Amino acid sequence: MTEKTQRLFEMMPARAPLEMQAQPLRRAPKPQPGRSPKPEASLLWRLAVFVPALTGTFLLLKGLYGWFAETGMSGLEWALLSMVGLTFIWVTLSVSTIGVAVAGLLARADTPDQEKPPPAPLDVALLVPVYNEDTGEVFGNAAAMLGDLAQLDSAHSYALFILSDTRDAEIAAREEEAFGLLRAQAPKGMGVHYRRRLENTDKKVGNLVDWITGWGAAYAAMVVLDADSLMTGRAIDRLANELSTDPEAGLIQTCPVLVGAETVFARLQQFSNIAYGWLLAEGLANWSRNEGNYWGHNAIIRTRAFAASAGLPHLRGRRGQSEMILSHDFVEAGLLRRAGWTVRFMPRLTGSFEETPGTLIDYVLRDQRWCRGNLQHLRLLGTAGLHPVSRFHLLHGAVSYLLSPAWFLLLVIWFLLGKDRETNVIRYFNEANPLFPDWPPAMSHVDSAVFLVIMYAMLLTPKLVGAGIIAAHPKATRLYGGRGAFLSAFAVEVALSIAYAPILMVQQTRAVWRSALGRDSGWRTQNRTARAYPLRDLSRFHWFETALGVILTAGLFSGLVSLWLIPIAASLLCAVPLSALSALPVAKYLPKALHMQSPLTLREPHIVTQARRERRRINAMLDQAGLSAG
Repeated sequence: MTEKTQRLFEMMPARAPLEMQAQPLRRAPKPQPGRSPKPEASLLWRLAVFVPALTGTFLLLKGLYGWFAETGMSGLEWALLSMVGLTFIWVTLSVSTIGVAVAGLLARADTPDQEKPPPAPLDVALLVPVYNEDTGEVFGNAAAMLGDLAQLDSAHSYALFILSDTRDAEIAAREEEAFGLLRAQAPKGMGVHYRRRLENTDKKVGNLVDWITGWGAAYAAMVVLDADSLMTGRAIDRLANELSTDPEAGLIQTCPVLVGAETVFARLQQFSNIAYGWLLAEGLANWSRNEGNYWGHNAIIRTRAFAASAGLPHLRGRRGQSEMILSHDFVEAGLLRRAGWTVRFMPRLTGSFEETPGTLIDYVLRDQRWCRGNLQHLRLLGTAGLHPVSRFHLLHGAVSYLLSPAWFLLLVIWFLLGKDRETNVIRYFNEANPLFPDWPPAMSHVDSAVFLVIMYAMLLTPKLVGAGIIAAHPKATRLYGGRGAFLSAFAVEVALSIAYAPILMVQQTRAVWRSALGRDSGWRTQNRTARAYPLRDLSRFHWFETALGVILTAGLFSGLVSLWLIPIAASLLCAVPLSALSALPVAKYLPKALHMQSPLTLREPHIVTQARRERRRINAMLDQAGLSAG
């Protein structure tokens, strides 16, 4: 360790250890006294979500059963019917969540806001765990947040901690230099600290545990941020106020909005997040209430509650090895709620931002990293003492990935069914085999159309409702550049989402398959700077989707496959050019009508502008010091 590194390791406040032990999963701990909040009137909201979803799924299954039963039900038909039901119910749940959001907005419009007592002062730590990240981005965001906080007349005290797990020596050197720059300009009264672990044991989980057990006792609350997180001072302070005035709250999660989208794929994600994401977040907050969830960043946590109840044990792997819990955030939220603390969302809190991968490939690589952790949740569903809603969050995280192979299997079956009885590949009884009946009944063009229309209608309903609410309000459409501009952006987003969906389905199916085989995709640093991939890399990455597209296209031209599969075949066949399109900067290559503008692209938030300015300043000073970006 160099003398400079040793000095920086000491740039921390006095140690204030807080005990944190791994929690048992097979037995529930005794509830903490005074930490059993009274249940709210949430039953009606939950019935409003699940009853319509179950009813809609039942009606679809009833219709399909009547179709299948024309020639008698076989075991394969029962299996297909079950798979359709298990797939469709998750689609209807998102639709009913939108309904709950709209109902909640209407109900709250006539409800006066309740006055809250003044907040008691809290010592709040802002924690930024990093691992081989872009130094200018991390420290520029930190500088912007500290500067924005300094302008508030806050009741709370704040300190920033950059918690580095960086392994790259050149990046580590830039971090050390950037820390010195950040600390020199820190607002008066705000501590700025940095430490880099010699070993990054247990990755982000271990990074946070190391801070809690070393310094956590000095801080009543911690705001956990990601390397690309950005929050206004007002948003951070409102989180601290909420935690201070709610003694039963263990964790309060914001709903981050995407910013900084400059490529086609990133802009697609950003527009969708801003235009429709707020409705899903509102509905989720309405029915989850005190049993909310944690997304790992842009949230405030009561430090002692977390230390006492959310320590994660290791699991035993399939080969007997010790295995860490990968998607830790959902599990930590469940353990906090198990101990009696509330976990809730603040969907209407503005000023909470994050970024999204700029290309399709970068998005898929991040998704592969998350897949194994979310599927691991299936092993944790039996954790003793979890609230049923916490178990549902774990199940939902796993199912969000399992849906892709389910849809893929349905696509394969649809392909084998052909477009009529003569092109049905799966036939049991025919002239050559007269002892058994045909399975399944041939799907006519009308049947195919009805089935496809139902599925697309349900999948697009959240988007249509969100777009309808915005389009109906002139003030809202003005934020998007006018009604015409909004509807144009909406049409482009829907078209691109439909184009990319089959590619993402195949990639997630492959990720699930690799996870099932125990193949680790590795832990890659997320690429936060969009770059165009060469054709060779694009072809190698998307060869499987392209091959499937060729097969489907051949089936279409030979008359064996229903014409209703043309959109899916076209998407898969064009996977490589669509992936190349995803990396194009919209401002440089696309006409204005295709920019998918939103309020945050037309009028960039001040904190984002300030962060860009700070990033440029810090990068310039690091480059002047002769430190390579790594």
